[in-house]
Amino acid sequence: MKPGVSGKPPYDDQNVFARILRGEIPCRKVYEDEFALAFHDINPQAPQHVLVIPKGKYVSFADFSTSASDAEITGFVRAVGEVARQIGAEETGYRLLANMGPDSHQEVPHLHVHVFAGRPLGPMLVR
Repeated sequence: MKPGVSGKPPYDDQNVFARILRGEIPCRKVYEDEFALAFHDINPQAPQHVLVIPKGKYVSFADFSTSASDAEITGFVRAVGEVARQIGAEETGYRLLANMGPDSHQEVPHLHVHVFAGRPLGPMLVR
């Protein structure tokens, strides 16, 4: 079996990000509003590595883009941009990454966008 999760519904209420949203697991918060929560990754892959998650129960970007309301989509996209500004990444650049399904190695079945910054990040994919 390939590592990762399917990226398709149903939503698992016991996933780590659902538990963070409920306050059962602490996080190092960067940003929060009614649509999104952003926090530092516990295993950073760059000097700045922040996860942005919607507050709704969405498994992946595919699920979110077909099921979320216009307000949720707009709010989430704006939250990602605000996080990039707050961590000071706009001047030198940053990378966004969202995984979906086992081939991408999605590990948590809750939509999340990684914001990487703080150093030159190299090529997109390692071969």
